[in-house]
Amino acid sequence: MSAISQWMAEGDASRRRALLTAGSFLLPVLVWCLVSYVPFIWHPKVMVDEPGGVDYFQSGMLVDRDEFDDQASQMKSQALALPSGHPANPIYLPAPHSVAKALYTGFTTAPESKDGIWLHQSLWHSIQIIFWGFVLSSLAGVPLGIFSGTYAALGRLNEPFIEFFRYLPAPAFGALAVAVLGIYDGPKIAIIVIGTFFQQVLVIANTTRKLDGTIIEAARTLGTRGLRLITKVVVPGILPDLYRDQRILLGWAWTYLIVAELIGTSSGITWYITQQARYQHFENVYAAIIIIGIIGFGSDLLLERLGRRLFPWDRSRERA
Repeated sequence: MSAISQWMAEGDASRRRALLTAGSFLLPVLVWCLVSYVPFIWHPKVMVDEPGGVDYFQSGMLVDRDEFDDQASQMKSQALALPSGHPANPIYLPAPHSVAKALYTGFTTAPESKDGIWLHQSLWHSIQIIFWGFVLSSLAGVPLGIFSGTYAALGRLNEPFIEFFRYLPAPAFGALAVAVLGIYDGPKIAIIVIGTFFQQVLVIANTTRKLDGTIIEAARTLGTRGLRLITKVVVPGILPDLYRDQRILLGWAWTYLIVAELIGTSSGITWYITQQARYQHFENVYAAIIIIGIIGFGSDLLLERLGRRLFPWDRSRERA
């Protein structure tokens, strides 16, 4: 009977987490819809339907409400045709349905220019930048973090400099990266590495220090030393937490993507966003930003599911 009760409690907790997760997305979308579709909440512009007697008004033009009212009063005093329009938001805040349409057409409609790049091609290029930058960062950062957390002397030797260096903004090294690595993908990957490597070392070193010291002392008492201590005792002991740290640090890598892709030649999703913003296609800008969030959040969910399979004994992730 207790097993059934526990199963039901776990089911209720799972449903509650699912509802809260859905609510965390639905609430901002609801606010966005209210701002977009309810005129009296926030519509500081007027979309001109008919210009009337105003010579510089055009159908589909966005003007400030005060300007529209002023021109309408002038046309009335001059006995000319009155302009007509409806409340609207600024061009930089498209409605949800416009963004949804742009999200669909971005993958189904060819670029307007012959040398244009499809949205999915830009995304794939950016994903490769993230992948190689984070892999290179992890190849150096994870071992150094584990060794620094295991051996106090090594930690005291390198962590003060790493603490200093992590406060230096990664984009500041953009010009140097271009000078050394050229103008293509090399400096972009380098910015991802610089932005995540130093954080990795400190975070993983701190995670390693949380391992129960009695386990390490017991292993040393039994004669375990050097690399064998790391591979047989420390790494297995911190593996679930190490995996969780990497999931978080991967999110940090995504935050450096836009800045990294501005260095050297324009490429990836940053190039797409810049081009669309230049021509004031802000619905496409929002669509690209949302795609980045979907990919990042979706990959994190997949990694979380994978973590449950890899570390079924880990209970620290469970919440009531």
